[in-house]
Amino acid sequence: MDNENSHRQDANDQDLKDWLDSFASVTTHEGSGRAHYLLERLIDQARRSGVAVPRADVTTPYQNTIPTGAEPAYPGDAALEKRIRALVRWNAMAMVVRANLESPADGGDLGGHLASFASLATMVECGQNHFWHAEDESHGGDLVYFQGHTSPGMYGRAYLEGRLTEDQLNHFRQEVDGKGLSSYPHPKLMPEFWQFPTVSMGLGPLMAIYQARFLKYLHARGIADTSRRKVWVFCGDGEMDEPESLGAIALAAREKLDNLIFVINCNLQRLDGPVRGNGKIIQELEGDFRGSGWNVIKLIWGGYWDPLLAHDKEGILRQIMEDTVDGEYQAYKANDGKFVREHFFGKHPKLLEAVSRMSDEDIWRLNRGGHDPHKVFAAFDAATKHEGQPTVILAKTIKGYGMGHVGQAKNPTHQKKKLDVEVIRDLRDRYGIPVPDDELAEVPFCRPPADTPEMTYLRQRRAALGGHVPHRRARAEEHLPAPALEAFASLLEPTMAGREISTTHAFVRFLNLLLRDKALGPRVVPILADESRTFGMEGLFRQIGIYAPEGQKYTPVDKEQVMHYREAADGQLLQEGINEAGAMSSWIAAATSYSSSNRIMIPFFIYYAMFGFQRVGDLAWAAGDMQARGFLLGGTAGRTTMNGEGLQHEDGHSHILASTIPNCVAYDPTYAHELAVIMQHGLKRMVEDQENVYYYITVMNENYPHPGLTPGDEAAIIRGMYKLKSQDGGGKRVQLMGSGTILREVLAAQALLQEDWDIGSDVWSVTSFTELRRDGLDAERHNLLRGEHDAARIPYVAERLAATQGPIVASTDYMKLFADQIRPFVPKDRAYKALGTDGFGLSDFRARLRGHFEIDRHFVVLAALQALVEDGLLDRGVPARAIEKYGIEPEKANPQRA
Repeated sequence: MDNENSHRQDANDQDLKDWLDSFASVTTHEGSGRAHYLLERLIDQARRSGVAVPRADVTTPYQNTIPTGAEPAYPGDAALEKRIRALVRWNAMAMVVRANLESPADGGDLGGHLASFASLATMVECGQNHFWHAEDESHGGDLVYFQGHTSPGMYGRAYLEGRLTEDQLNHFRQEVDGKGLSSYPHPKLMPEFWQFPTVSMGLGPLMAIYQARFLKYLHARGIADTSRRKVWVFCGDGEMDEPESLGAIALAAREKLDNLIFVINCNLQRLDGPVRGNGKIIQELEGDFRGSGWNVIKLIWGGYWDPLLAHDKEGILRQIMEDTVDGEYQAYKANDGKFVREHFFGKHPKLLEAVSRMSDEDIWRLNRGGHDPHKVFAAFDAATKHEGQPTVILAKTIKGYGMGHVGQAKNPTHQKKKLDVEVIRDLRDRYGIPVPDDELAEVPFCRPPADTPEMTYLRQRRAALGGHVPHRRARAEEHLPAPALEAFASLLEPTMAGREISTTHAFVRFLNLLLRDKALGPRVVPILADESRTFGMEGLFRQIGIYAPEGQKYTPVDKEQVMHYREAADGQLLQEGINEAGAMSSWIAAATSYSSSNRIMIPFFIYYAMFGFQRVGDLAWAAGDMQARGFLLGGTAGRTTMNGEGLQHEDGHSHILASTIPNCVAYDPTYAHELAVIMQHGLKRMVEDQENVYYYITVMNENYPHPGLTPGDEAAIIRGMYKLKSQDGGGKRVQLMGSGTILREVLAAQALLQEDWDIGSDVWSVTSFTELRRDGLDAERHNLLRGEHDAARIPYVAERLAATQGPIVASTDYMKLFADQIRPFVPKDRAYKALGTDGFGLSDFRARLRGHFEIDRHFVVLAALQALVEDGLLDRGVPARAIEKYGIEPEKANPQRA
């Protein structure tokens, strides 16, 4: 074996030389494609013959993917584009620095970031001048997810374009008066400018992948022609440590999303230090993406390196490039040419000789690929032309590029927002900005006259690409009327005797009725995270099909069943697998399609228990920022509605989380008619009126009879509460409130109060404690600000309870805080008790869980009796009698602490 190894490693082996010469000949005369084919066949044959072929390395040499000789000619005016880049850089810098000048009136700093855009400016300008098409009559528009911290650069360009005024730039991060610019990309704050919120790092890459897939979905279903559109995603190398950043890259390759281009700004720095000081982030990311099936383009070295690389016949320079780690590369650009000569080229005497005729300035000028417009263009051009795979461009840059020794490549660079006059003077001279010395301290903005060559060129390039980017459409041009409530008449009727259904079943019936609507049916996007059968939605498989770009290449095992698993290239249902974050990202893409694709879509994402708001809370917040419109359904919701699942499933707080999002309208209905009224109203608001809200509705898997709609209750259902049932008793009376399945416990408590204690009551179905609270807050604010001028506004809950008698008890399947939201708005002279399911969940039967969490009928009765005692309407010994009568254990552990 040793002899065989020696033979194999002999550099003078004639057989090896013949093989290498033959391969070189094929490459030269027949091209790399033929060479690749022969290698694949050779490896295949070796494996069939039992030869152990090592795993192919998923990384390539630390060099540019596109050889110098294969770079296309640069189509733009390089001199004018350089001038435009300089102006954008200057204005971006000036905006941040001006925002942080000393302010005697307000004091403090507003923050801001210079370094990220400084590293990205060349690539952004290349995209703006040559690649990013805006929406116009002939093109649906490319979608660009900009790095969140680079917003100053987008504002700097928009100022040159005349889209933003100097006054707006002077109000960077000063938004209270309504004319400022948001710190980061926020569609809510700048609804006609930013399209995607990206500064919650990791969410941009994840959402963009599903956005690209949704464009394919729209095209496959014939709803919009998206064939020419691209999704560009700019993210930082440090951002790729977020699990969400890489979490869906396999899906992008699996579905051949060749409309997707990632540009990873590899400036080698996180917010606090190097990304991979002891390694190479570009090589690591190449392995991740190439191994997942992406087309990888490495853009590492700028054109000034080309002569050195061309003369590197022995491969010494390339080997040193391979061996040098990112921590060293960062240090080189934090110092000067002399330092680079000593510490990089000084690693080998032949390299020192190779640069002996170069000055320190020449060595310092050796640039990185992300700062070379010609190399950037070549990479972008190749990415847009690649078919069958998503593409990632790994571009090596310098954080704080051009900021001088105070900021460039230094660890604190990310936080740099103040520059002294000497640094500003250096930047002025570097960029050739016409600002005299006596004005430097003011850091003025610079916008040349409109008829100058650079300004003319800037307008011409964007005109050729259809308009401005970024730009957001606030409303779709199309008008789609919502169906009348009568279209869902079957849900408004009482269930037949002996017929019990759940609100989940009612939702599925609503969805099926909507799918039959000729106008809206095709716009419905059902989204599931692998729980179709849990929710009784498997009938949709055959009815509308599951979207699969390649159709169904197999016969499903349940083909003989009526509701068999059916995939189709034009399928309507998005089945995301066990992947709530991906499903939520699909939902966001559909819920914002009115803006990104000028097509109103109606997404319904129904998820299981806590695997919704708790699992995807950051995405739900981003959806609010993006002005999403659609329905989120919390299936098997509530802490006790789900038999046997326990602590990590049972949801007792999703409504609390939903209430934190201002434009999320949340309901917890009990009955099918309530659900129908709420969802029809949601369609009216979001589809017909194009209002920027989205709905969160909890539905349960518990079957029971449904009473049907009493005409006239519709408005009260929407506002949040209506009187469901009254029952007389003796002279004493209480008000009982409930929502979701626990409303039925409240109804049972009403009967016990009458039968056991001769106490009358009114039962209120509270469809939304959250909406009641918001209404109360509106009234409170109105009375604070307008009380002297206008009549006092009465909160809706106070208005409905004003004509009633007795204390108030509310019980829900959620934390006490859920029902406690309305405490400030109930009549002040009445006791109010909120029962809830604080604490961790447990596995057991529903009835036992409700007793454990102290929200069942017996605890409702006990709370009502205690409230009557506190109001002086009942003897103090009565609650103790109730405890004994109902077998309540006063000494048991507190469920909210257990």
